[in-house]
Amino acid sequence: MKYSLTVMAILVFVSCAVAAGELPASDRIATGEGPLVVHAIEHATFVMGWNGKTIAVDPVGGAEAFAAYPKADLILISHTHGDHLSLDTIASLVKEATAIVAPASVAKALPEGESARVSVIANGESIPWDGLVIEAVPMYNLDPEKQKFHPKGVGNGYVVTLGDTRIYIAGDTEDIPEMRSLENVDAAFVCMNLPYTMDVDAAADAVLEFKPKIVYPYHYRGKGGMSDLDRFRSLVAQNPSIEVRLLKWY
Repeated sequence: MKYSLTVMAILVFVSCAVAAGELPASDRIATGEGPLVVHAIEHATFVMGWNGKTIAVDPVGGAEAFAAYPKADLILISHTHGDHLSLDTIASLVKEATAIVAPASVAKALPEGESARVSVIANGESIPWDGLVIEAVPMYNLDPEKQKFHPKGVGNGYVVTLGDTRIYIAGDTEDIPEMRSLENVDAAFVCMNLPYTMDVDAAADAVLEFKPKIVYPYHYRGKGGMSDLDRFRSLVAQNPSIEVRLLKWY
């Protein structure tokens, strides 16, 4: 695989930062239509910039968390939990043309004034938006004792296709069959925190099965503290073609 000098410099920077114990907050993913820039905000919240578009994912944290970024052209929301949905944060991000894509459960929780900008999609459905394709994929708990957290069919994970590049956003899920059967994923944001989603071993095993080119661990703070990212990275290293990239989420 060939990398541009810019991408190589970023990879060296990330490697050095991780070695020094300081994680970068931003990263770039090469696409056929220019770089996709990823900015970690916190936990499950991040911003993607691509081809002049600003995409906010599960925005929480208030206006101050997004002060460095443009207003959102597109907002993706996975479900209604407070670490994924903040009405005040959404209000601070929208402009006249902002579109929101969300499951029905989120649309019902939004103020009436925002309903005109919401496209509701369910698991298995997809919509085009300004040159992108947004597909809703399942996110849910497998363990019967944890299904109260994320029942099947209520929330959405997403696969976002930007030109020739496919980005998977897991939302809150365990290592479900629908995740394991994903194909042609260029970069994946994969959660791992207990008791709400899955542990590091399950996350790594799923990643080894669907083989994204790049994986970003995110949403890894649970009741017991932070998940073991060193273990996750060592497990995924069984397939050297998968690159684990760490960002500063906390």
